[in-house]
Amino acid sequence: MSYRCRRCGYRSPKWLGRCPACGEWGTFEERPVDAVVGEGAEGGRAAAPPAAPQPLRAIPLEAGRRWPSGLPEFDRVLGGGVLPGSAVLLGGEPGVGKSTLMLQVAARLARAHGPVLYVSGEEAPSQLKLRAKRLGLEPQVEQRLWVLHEQRVDAVCGVVRAERPRALIVDSIQTVFAGPLHEKGLGTTQQVGEAAYRLAQLAKAQGLPVFLIGHVTKGGEFAGPKAIEHLVDVALYLEGARDGDVRVLRAVKNRYGSTEEVGVFRMDERGLVEVENPSEFFTARLGPPKPGSVVVPSLEGTRPILVEVQALVVGARSAVPQRRATGLDPNRVAVLLAVIEKRLGLGVGRDDVYLNVAGGLTLREPAVDLGVAAAIVSSYRDRAVDPETVVVGELGLSGEVRRVRKLKERLIEAAKLGYRRAVVPAADVPQPEPDVDVRPAATLEEAVEHLGLY
Repeated sequence: MSYRCRRCGYRSPKWLGRCPACGEWGTFEERPVDAVVGEGAEGGRAAAPPAAPQPLRAIPLEAGRRWPSGLPEFDRVLGGGVLPGSAVLLGGEPGVGKSTLMLQVAARLARAHGPVLYVSGEEAPSQLKLRAKRLGLEPQVEQRLWVLHEQRVDAVCGVVRAERPRALIVDSIQTVFAGPLHEKGLGTTQQVGEAAYRLAQLAKAQGLPVFLIGHVTKGGEFAGPKAIEHLVDVALYLEGARDGDVRVLRAVKNRYGSTEEVGVFRMDERGLVEVENPSEFFTARLGPPKPGSVVVPSLEGTRPILVEVQALVVGARSAVPQRRATGLDPNRVAVLLAVIEKRLGLGVGRDDVYLNVAGGLTLREPAVDLGVAAAIVSSYRDRAVDPETVVVGELGLSGEVRRVRKLKERLIEAAKLGYRRAVVPAADVPQPEPDVDVRPAATLEEAVEHLGLY
């Protein structure tokens, strides 16, 4: 016998009061050493047969078997399309549009590749029918989209083997269970982990893509055991405020592609609509330029996206100045404020500073440092930055402007949208220069001079 943590799946030859992997107390339970969840009777266990080794040369390459889902933004995040035999986990805040997105994906897969089984453990079939009507699904697509209101994993697996759908969607993984429900409880970490394992194995055995919709915790992590992310091949996260219409799809894990790509959608009465030109969408402005607004060419995966960074610097209304940043790392913002105060001699440390990325996008790369600093200085001096100028560069602690990756691609995207000037790192001027007036800056002081903020 061995012991396994219900929270994260960590195994130990003896019982432990506190799990050394996840730090939870009292989560170890006794398990057979060689037992795995089988496909027999409900709740039963069967010893896994020994696997036969095979030469690497004999393993077929499956990279070319991807299916287009019909949503290019969704395919971009997956790594080029849906891969048969893959298990994909989609998470996000309640009401962000997870079920809507997967119903749209299911409809397009059904139209192009055949029947798709949508397992609904939460909503009644009539509720899915209402959403399908709102999305405007065609009658022939509805004929190929099968809905199963079921919570037992064994029953779901039986339907898949009998009906042979081309894809499976489970909404949600927290509402299905493997084994007797009275022993473990619906939605417990052990139930969620076993259900995810069974469905991931079903994907491999049947060679069909399986999509699992998952809940998230208050901290923004996938609910259930941490091992659930290891069981799936791709883990996606749908971001966006419920009171806004922008949705950003990111991959936090992808065995078949990059985790840096993002898909941008907009929610309306037709469901999630792809944003074909994110740069134009995120930089749309009304009226004359305002102080504190700077356009930054950010790189999301392989695609440059122009975004507007907004800053507001006002006199502090309390003894402790306020720092608020939406769409930016607050720790990085604190560093940039210190660099500005030290290298430019501006007293921003005594003021309240508010930062926002227009459109609801979240920027994580350091290449936006110079743009954020320029927006802060622009608001502090109450001078607007030229609306036809973009700013890009990483800032060091000594105020130097460091080079960024794929600068030429960023400037080409800026030129397509009509921007004429760019302040860039002096050590990274692309040759030949794109169709913009490049202003190289080696330090923060030089960049501020180019922008007319001194």
